[in-house]
Order: sequence, then structure tokens, then C-alpha cells
Amino acid sequence: MSEPAFPPPPNLTDTPVDPLSTHAASPFIRTQTPMPVAFASPPTTPPQLSTWIMHRSQIEFALAILAYLMVLVGTVVVVQANPTAHWRYNLVALPIVPGGIVLWLLVRWLGRLGEIQKRIQSQALGFSLGVTALMTFGYGFLEGSGLPHLNWLYLVPIEGLAWGLGTLLFTYRYR
Repeated sequence: MSEPAFPPPPNLTDTPVDPLSTHAASPFIRTQTPMPVAFASPPTTPPQLSTWIMHRSQIEFALAILAYLMVLVGTVVVVQANPTAHWRYNLVALPIVPGGIVLWLLVRWLGRLGEIQKRIQSQALGFSLGVTALMTFGYGFLEGSGLPHLNWLYLVPIEGLAWGLGTLLFTYRYR
């Protein structure tokens, strides 16, 4: 008589199961890797904004800019027509309200960007800050040499152009 090639399976009801608390000092029982899942997890993709949300944001921004420009032109016309009125200082501050709405929409738009776009925009804003600082400090020294004084209203367009240039440069860099 020959012996079987495989031993008979143990009776599973007779073998006790050790809870993890019985080997509390053993680091090997607690650090076992979990068994792999039969199917892998789906790849995580960043959420994409729908076309309507993107267009809605652009429409809101355009309407806010339009409101800012309308209020700005209106206040300039009224103040030029009434140069000695005592309320002109209050009226000149009125464009701050739609300007604040534009700022709020811009910050909201930046918050909705994906990670790479946030990185591009933050680098572009840093670039525009540096370019504007160099240009204004440089021209400030040139004013001391006799060049005419420039109005502060040129700062925002310089900053915007530098931001656009920085966005183009850093977008090209990440492609």
C-alpha cells in the first residue's frame, strides 16, 4: 500500500483563528500587505470643467469688465462736467465696486484651474511682478535723470501685458 501524494486537508473547524491582539508585540502580523484586489482601481483623472461652465465664467467676466468700464466712463464724464462739486470724490470711488467684482471673478477662475494651469498662472504672475518692478524702478531712476514723470495708470496695463507674456512663455515651457 502506498501513501497518498498529498496529506489530507486539515479540518478547518478544529483550527482556531488567532486575533491580532494575541500577538500584540509582533510587528510582522500588523504590517502585512493587503491582498491585491481582483480589478485595479480606475485611473484618477482631474475633473474637467464643462463647456457651459467655461463659457459662463467668460460671460460673467466680460459683463463685469463692461460694467466697470461703463461706470468708469460715466464717473469721468460727470466729474469733468462738475469739477468743483463737493461729492466728486465719492463719485470717483464708485468704479471700485465693479472692479471688486472683476477681482472676485478672477480669483474664482484661478481656483477652478487644474494643477498644471495653477502652476503656470502662479509663475506667470510672479514673472509679471518682476517685470513690472524692474520697469518701474528702472524708469524711476531715469526720471531722476530728467525724463518726464509717468502716470501711475500705466502700471496695470504693464502688469497685464507681462502676465500675458508670462502665461505664453510658461504654457510653451510645459508643452
